[in-house]
Amino acid sequence: MIRRTLIALALLAASALPTLAVNPDEVLSDPALEARARALSAQLRCMVCQNQSIDDSNAELAKDLRVLVRERITNGDSDQAVIDYVVSRYGEFVLLKPRFEAKTLILWGAPAALLLIGGAAMIVAARRRAGRVTGVALSDAETKRLASLLADRDRG
Repeated sequence: MIRRTLIALALLAASALPTLAVNPDEVLSDPALEARARALSAQLRCMVCQNQSIDDSNAELAKDLRVLVRERITNGDSDQAVIDYVVSRYGEFVLLKPRFEAKTLILWGAPAALLLIGGAAMIVAARRRAGRVTGVALSDAETKRLASLLADRDRG
């Protein structure tokens, strides 16, 4: 009974692993080239699914792109040449991780800029609050008036 339960749990755990959409007919016979193809496919966005790499997508366009990547690799292209070729055909959006260039500077710099702006706003707010708390000392008349108000409160 325990053995069957363990087998069932192992099968359940194995089914939870992410499956890749690469078909057996797409796999290259050379393991090194296939590893390069998988690495490149993981960097390219499926234009149909848009939140998946072409390595994870079952869309026809993703399959075509996987085949294209493998063709370019078997023809002797470098990884960068394959990426440049795909970008030239489909645009920068095909890259899951955009390149660091002048036109993508705002994309890369915005999180850091927002963090700095938020930190500066918190510092300014803290200084203003501290300025209100440690304000000017009370005059003698104000001190007497406060004392009388507190005494009235305690009596009543």
